[in-house]
Amino acid sequence: MSQTTLVATPRTGKGTPAARRLRLEGHIPGVLYGRGMEPIKVTVERREFRMALSGPAGVNTVLALQVGGTSYPAVIKEMQRHPIRRTVNHIDFFQVNMNEEITVHIAVRLEGESKAVAAMGGLIDPAVDTLEVSCTPTDMPNEFVIDITDMQPDTVIRLSDIPMPKGVTALGDPDMPVVTVLTTAAEVEEPVAAETEEGEGEGDAAAPAEATE
Repeated sequence: MSQTTLVATPRTGKGTPAARRLRLEGHIPGVLYGRGMEPIKVTVERREFRMALSGPAGVNTVLALQVGGTSYPAVIKEMQRHPIRRTVNHIDFFQVNMNEEITVHIAVRLEGESKAVAAMGGLIDPAVDTLEVSCTPTDMPNEFVIDITDMQPDTVIRLSDIPMPKGVTALGDPDMPVVTVLTTAAEVEEPVAAETEEGEGEGDAAAPAEATE
């Protein structure tokens, strides 16, 4: 688990104009909510937010969100982005219980190089970018590292093949492909059949014409 502190400021402004003004000032509007608590509208500095997620867990970092002198353990539930610039426009923070399981998507990273696949002209193809798992925030892994060194052209690594750390349960079909191999069928040239068989054609006499009286 990766955890870091992020300071948030309660906000009172409402509506699009207030949110736009915050963004122009280098802040990102958001909301903190969770079980048994009233939602709190907050704002965070864009630079500080980017730094908070710069660790190995990325968007799965468990945050100690400081709001008005109170620290809330929280994860990012959703980020809304600008449709063109892709900058973060709004953040949903979700307060968590460090001892209760939550559902998260953990990034997949491939490691190594398969010489067998390369020799056949194949390509390693990650079928998914993340794996959905259930775990407590304390047990949340930063990523899943999959070694592809021993993969063969016919190898398929499935969800059931991925070892899960203690306290982590994979969700989904155990047979779901996680890493596959893409191969190109070699073009085989068929030998061109002889237009004529030996002894046929050239040596044949023309058929006699039907006799007429």
